[in-house]
Amino acid sequence: MDINNMAAIVTGGASGLGKATAAMLVANGAKVAILDLNEDAANAAAQDIGAAAFALNVADDAAVAAALEAAEQAHGVARILVNCAGIAPASKTVGKENAPHPLDIFRRTIEVNLIGSFNLISKFAARAAAAPDVEGERAVIVNTASVAAYDGQIGQAAYAASKGGVVGMTLPIARDLAQHHIRVMTIAPGIFRTPMVEGFPQHVQDALGAQVPHPSRLGAPAEYAQLVESIIRNPMLNGEVIRLDGAIRMQPR
Repeated sequence: MDINNMAAIVTGGASGLGKATAAMLVANGAKVAILDLNEDAANAAAQDIGAAAFALNVADDAAVAAALEAAEQAHGVARILVNCAGIAPASKTVGKENAPHPLDIFRRTIEVNLIGSFNLISKFAARAAAAPDVEGERAVIVNTASVAAYDGQIGQAAYAASKGGVVGMTLPIARDLAQHHIRVMTIAPGIFRTPMVEGFPQHVQDALGAQVPHPSRLGAPAEYAQLVESIIRNPMLNGEVIRLDGAIRMQPR
């Protein structure tokens, strides 16, 4: 799919992987709508790169419908969706003093990372399915999982379950949407230089980067965006999950 002049939506686009992806899309001529829970950060990011911004809680069904409507009013029917919104709480199955994992933390993680992604996909695809084909395609969807879907660490039960769900639904959704000429892909990033990681002390960042076999460093958000661009442009990429991780396999802790 040609990116130029296409309407695109990036959830979690105010920072990190999402902002880098939004910037890449704008640089390639797309009309981008950044959807993010942090409205101030979304507005700032949009101003930086020349996009539109809309507040969105991906766990709120009505808010998802409203944000997609607002984005369509601004730019027309979107043909590109990149789901980057997510949370990563840490909690052990049995914690200190033998306390069980707080169920609200597990539920919230699933609601945001898995159900939120699916709801965006479903509502986005319903709009795109009614639009005409563009060179044999109607839309491309890129989801964000994590290597935690495969190598979840101690304290990542909720996060790994949510991202494992994103991995697991990729192929069946791609099959569902094939009749509408909509492709669905997922990227499973390793350790990337996101705002959360940049908040760690430098020696911790260096230690994390050293765990990556090659290149032995943290991933750059622009490298995630580069893969998104390749997925959008290559019509045979569909129904697959790509690990973007420098060959790392996470240790238990």
